[in-house]
Amino acid sequence: MQAVFITGASSGIGAELARHYARQGATLGLVARRAEVLDELRNSLPDAEKHQVYALDVTDHAALTRAAQDFISRTGGVQIVIANAGISRGTLTEHSEDLAVFEQVIATNLTATAVTFAPFIASMRASGQPCRLVGIGSVAGIRGLPGAEAYSASKAAVISYCESLRLELRASCIRVVTICPGYIDTPMTRVNTYAMPFLMPVEKFAVRAIGAIRNGDSYRIIPWQMGWVAKLLRLLPNWAFDLAFSRAPRKQRE
Repeated sequence: MQAVFITGASSGIGAELARHYARQGATLGLVARRAEVLDELRNSLPDAEKHQVYALDVTDHAALTRAAQDFISRTGGVQIVIANAGISRGTLTEHSEDLAVFEQVIATNLTATAVTFAPFIASMRASGQPCRLVGIGSVAGIRGLPGAEAYSASKAAVISYCESLRLELRASCIRVVTICPGYIDTPMTRVNTYAMPFLMPVEKFAVRAIGAIRNGDSYRIIPWQMGWVAKLLRLLPNWAFDLAFSRAPRKQRE
């Protein structure tokens, strides 16, 4: 019986992953800020009573660590940890008031990923069983996008962080999986006012993500079409990239 710990579980990708894992019989630890939404999600899942919910902000490191330790003690060992909590905000460095937003995005998307993983590594190593630490990056982390300085920076850092961690844990039973979503139909993307190529329903995304996690894939872009776009973006010289994307649509500042 698998135990799965998911942050950012109250909606979007996190909630859909929770539904899929619950249908597979997993015991879930669900983390998000909104207690009432977490309770509603848990009550909708099979065997609702066996799942644990933790209403907290992932930037509260002490609370997040306590939740992880509690879930480990209740389950006797966790096989999959998905650091999914993330926020997207339009930011422009020229506006001094955006610097606080920049810090919030980095704290939520990057620092909280490391804080999420940290309490689980020792017990995963000790178990000797196949385990997964899953970081959620983004295609926006492949190259910087205008108006998304904080978000692109945070997701690029998640990708590099997970790569470093993957190397560190390579000789252990723990596989580090980096998943980079393209445009997925969730509350986060529904506020976008621009075209989103290859927009994927969140249900289809969850099926593919769970497959990548099960296989222990080191790095997966979903949907696959965005994977080809990402490869092309990496190959573009700076002058061509700048010409193509300097006037790209951008997320509105709040």
